[in-house]
Amino acid sequence: MMEFTDEQLQRYARHIILPEVGIEGQKKLLQAKVFVVGAGGLGCPVGFYLAAAGVGTIGIVDSDTVEMSNLQRQIAHSTKTIGIAKTESARATFEALNPDAKIVGVRERLTDKNITGLIKDYDIVVDCSDNFPTRYLVNDACVLTKKPLVSGAILRFEGQVTTIIPGEGHCYRCLFEEMPPKELMNTLQVSGIIGAVPGVIGAIQAMEVLKLILGEGDVLKGRLLIYDALKTKFRRVKVPRNPECAVCGNNPTITEVKDYEVNPS
Repeated sequence: MMEFTDEQLQRYARHIILPEVGIEGQKKLLQAKVFVVGAGGLGCPVGFYLAAAGVGTIGIVDSDTVEMSNLQRQIAHSTKTIGIAKTESARATFEALNPDAKIVGVRERLTDKNITGLIKDYDIVVDCSDNFPTRYLVNDACVLTKKPLVSGAILRFEGQVTTIIPGEGHCYRCLFEEMPPKELMNTLQVSGIIGAVPGVIGAIQAMEVLKLILGEGDVLKGRLLIYDALKTKFRRVKVPRNPECAVCGNNPTITEVKDYEVNPS
């Protein structure tokens, strides 16, 4: 039986007094394992709030190193960690915030060869990636292995979040059946991103994860939450499961994980 130390009772006091959390809920958080794809704009706030909440094991995959241009939004990193692997920079930050959180950094590019093995021991996956091929790869792997997935995306002054529970609703391909042509895909490098937007979206992603672990509240299953920062406006869009979806439909054509390239045109 898990016993709380005096330090833990102080650290999680504001959780424990919540009827929806309490001692048992905090135990669930400490025993949970969450895998985060990306240690960038979204992965940083997600990791911060999960570590602060006491999520026991947080895996983070990212192959990049910290660059100066990251620091406007990637709040787990600092000027002192420029040139250091993002996974290592994030690990040091999150473990300094809460030593209860075990951070497992994976400095690799996520591919069809390693994704299934990386996520297999985790309860929930959080997609904080910044490109379409990775989003499709993560979606397909989670659907095929029946892992709950919280997916977020950001660009300019906007962001979006959805939660995918395989077998209970839509998946990412129900939203976007195919990747757009390369010339139609905006990137952060070309279009930019205001630094606070990933903070908003990442915090919502973290809250979705905490609700899944605790079994409390309504997650964004079957819905897409869209945030417009300039108008300070949120809107929710219903997303039905597509019975003809290639991965979660009635007769799926995608039955194994594979890498995806951007459509050339």
